[in-house]
Amino acid sequence: MATPSCPAPAQGADGTPAVSVILIVREGARFIAEALASVHQSVLRPAEIIVVDGGSRDATVAIAETFPLVRVWRQTTTGIANAYNEGIPQAKGRYLAFISHDDLWMPDKLARQIAYLENHPETDAVLCHVEHFLEDGAECPPGFRPELLGAARPGWIMEALVTRPEVFTRVGGFDPGFAVSEDSDWFARALDGGVKVAVLPEPLVRKRVYGGNATLAGTQTNPLLLRALRRSIQRKRGKADHD
Repeated sequence: MATPSCPAPAQGADGTPAVSVILIVREGARFIAEALASVHQSVLRPAEIIVVDGGSRDATVAIAETFPLVRVWRQTTTGIANAYNEGIPQAKGRYLAFISHDDLWMPDKLARQIAYLENHPETDAVLCHVEHFLEDGAECPPGFRPELLGAARPGWIMEALVTRPEVFTRVGGFDPGFAVSEDSDWFARALDGGVKVAVLPEPLVRKRVYGGNATLAGTQTNPLLLRALRRSIQRKRGKADHD
């Protein structure tokens, strides 16, 4: 499992903390323009947007390149976990934020989360609440709970995360053995390793629900979540044995 290393943090041209936004995508032409537009509508403007493309054959890259601040990184490996592992070392910002090609940020997301980290130096990372919404004309994917629609809930997902880059040096990268739920395994390792995470009460991410969601569709999700939980339990038992 690769361990990303991050360059020294930078400041934005206007004196605000520079933020690198990482967007991983494959065949995302349908929604990526909306996702990038929501980033550009941020009250706090990011310093750069790194689009990690996993070999898209549609217009994904061409659309992304029409947006200012975008730098495309063409993934050399495969899978979501490896996309993060390749994209994170490319970031130059003082903070890292993440968005999926099919999700939306609220305009004050970055400003609220960065302000929290600036005012709480003891905190390593900050999450926000997430609101799911059903794409027009789409049906709920199998396994998705309809009661989640429109309800703001704490988002233990990458799209809700803003973090200091050094957290990835401490925790390591994402495990490619997780085709999905790679973020659940990473968050479990982060918490088990003592990373201090705060959760803001505001719903600052809107997560689109439709048939193509990688994390909502398929039969692998639950077994992989259980694997992440088992690993966390094993880590805690191992730590207790050494205490």
